Amino acid sequence: MSSGLKKALIAGGVIFIIVISLYGFIKGMYNNFVALDETVKASWAQVENQLQRRFDLIPNLVETVKGYAKQERDVLVEVTNARAKVGGAGNIPDKIQANNELSGALSRLLLVVERYPDLKSNQNFLHLQDELAGTENRIAVERKRYNDAVKSFNIAIRSFPANLFAGMFGFKSAAFFDAPAAAATPPAVKF
Repeated sequence: MSSGLKKALIAGGVIFIIVISLYGFIKGMYNNFVALDETVKASWAQVENQLQRRFDLIPNLVETVKGYAKQERDVLVEVTNARAKVGGAGNIPDKIQANNELSGALSRLLLVVERYPDLKSNQNFLHLQDELAGTENRIAVERKRYNDAVKSFNIAIRSFPANLFAGMFGFKSAAFFDAPAAAATPPAVKF
């Protein structure tokens, strides 16, 4: 075998190894992006399950309060309108914003309830309030899981050299489910 042929075979072998290694690297990176993206989607689905549970509880809660607090119509309308926005939200950022508005409206509704001792002792209302509190806790847990998945995904697609390929494959940063700005200020309780 001539030395030129040996050099060509060695160069071909090195190129083959580099191509196979690059293929494995890109394939592994892409599959990691897909797995993290699916984790974000699955986590969001769990958040939506709990948001839907809350969404379904609200009409019963509003009807129960309506019977006792007729003069608190503005708060009841606000809760109903916020619930409608949740039902009409299309994408994840819109859903997050609509649910944050609904959370604020529900807090104001529960503050109104403090003015009505008969309502606070109503068994149906107490049951609904417990259901809502449990649902809010579930939402908080699922929001944390979702935000953890988003964090992992966003770190993966923004880290070098993965960021060079993430855009090429069409992966974009996912939105966090942040607390509304109003959550920073405690609600005013008036008696």
